[in-house]
Amino acid sequence: MKYKKGDIREYFNGRKLMWMMVMFDLPTDTRAQRKSSSKFRKFLLDEGFSMVQFSVYVQFTGTLESSQKYVKAIKDNIPQYGDINILFFTDKQFSSIIHIENLVEKDMEEAPPQLELF
Repeated sequence: MKYKKGDIREYFNGRKLMWMMVMFDLPTDTRAQRKSSSKFRKFLLDEGFSMVQFSVYVQFTGTLESSQKYVKAIKDNIPQYGDINILFFTDKQFSSIIHIENLVEKDMEEAPPQLELF
């Protein structure tokens, strides 16, 4: 089914609903670096991100446009040293992630609620 550009229903087809992934490598050699790394992880959790792996966090953002507030907040809270990558992908792509733990393929943990109408 085709929707007109800008039609709100266009966003609900799984191709426009967006997720954001933050991946990072932060130094932890000194006490100050460990504290800075922990502070950044706590910041991500406080912003509503979920930990996928120790340095990989995801958040459902709705649309690419609405994710910009998270990008700004992350940029405002980045530790002085380290590498941080931010990726965006669709809800449809997120639902096709394959999760293997200890050689056993598992279902992804239930995704957080995306949208509530009413």
